[in-house]
Amino acid sequence: MTGPPERCPVCGKPAVSEYRPFCSRRCADVDLGRWFNEDYRIPADPSERNEDEDPADEPAREPAGELGDESGEGGGKGRRGVLAH
Repeated sequence: MTGPPERCPVCGKPAVSEYRPFCSRRCADVDLGRWFNEDYRIPADPSERNEDEDPADEPAREPAGELGDESGEGGGKGRRGVLAH
């Protein structure tokens, strides 16, 4: 049983075995550029830290009480110290 032909994730054309899963070198390079520009991100669980990471590299966090109520919801005061990307 063969499924439908695999499509290039960049342009949607049929994939070519030489550049699989892409259709061409151009689309493979476009995808690589997106990784380099951090357009793609792999979600990570913050509780699963790598042992090789330096804790000093992590941003400082404010205690929950500083953000509003104890639940960390902010209590209508807004969120201080949080930068949007």
